[in-house]
Amino acid sequence: MTVEEFKEYVKTGKPLDTPEIFEVLNRQSDEARKFTFRLNGSYHSMNEIREILSELFGYKVPETLRVFPPFYTDFGRNIHIGENVFINACCQFQDQGGIWIGDGCLIGHNVVFATLNHDLNPDRRQICIPKSIKLGKNVWIGSNATILSGVKIGDNAVVAAGAVVHRDVEANSIVGGVPAKFIKWID
Repeated sequence: MTVEEFKEYVKTGKPLDTPEIFEVLNRQSDEARKFTFRLNGSYHSMNEIREILSELFGYKVPETLRVFPPFYTDFGRNIHIGENVFINACCQFQDQGGIWIGDGCLIGHNVVFATLNHDLNPDRRQICIPKSIKLGKNVWIGSNATILSGVKIGDNAVVAAGAVVHRDVEANSIVGGVPAKFIKWID
């Protein structure tokens, strides 16, 4: 199975439970670590950071992308970045299920995007279920927030620092807490 075939498969939301899938996950995890070790191991200019991320993601990232390393991902080939995105230090992208970040998004320190969930049945607990995460335009994710699988965050929304987001967030709203709850509308 190729990475592209894997990315099509995860769109179905079916469990990641075959030897062929495990082989792709293991192979791509090894590749992602090579890139992130290179990225995080020494100083790089912003242009060099974008070059490394372009290699890792498998497409040319926007010239307007700004990332402050260290940056972590355990797959790397299912991250989709819009224009004018800023990603602060120590973020973790578990992107097997797909992460879409819209134009103008701001991602704070230590944010976690987790697109995989484990089966609740103890006999199948090792099996993962993929679901994508999608951020609209101009979303601000505060430091130390965690965005869980299947979540969609609407345009202009704000996720407060430390929040754990387990369900969709409406456009032009602010959410916070554990679990994240509506706080107020943005004027």
